[in-house]
Amino acid sequence: MVTMDDISNAIISLVRIGAAARFIYCMVRLSAAEEEAAQYKKRAKNTVVFYIIAESIWQIKDLVLYYYA
Repeated sequence: MVTMDDISNAIISLVRIGAAARFIYCMVRLSAAEEEAAQYKKRAKNTVVFYIIAESIWQIKDLVLYYYA
């Protein structure tokens, strides 16, 4: 039977894989397209910011569950 922890771990894994894939894609496109370099730099930066915020949310969730559960 699938529990909430399994679903949570699956979502965390998907976020990590997706952010890594997006960052790698932006870096490859950054090296290939010099005209659009600023655009891909911004996208890569936004991907890193998204990843940091997503990881922070999971850590806050774990802390709240630890203290109140």
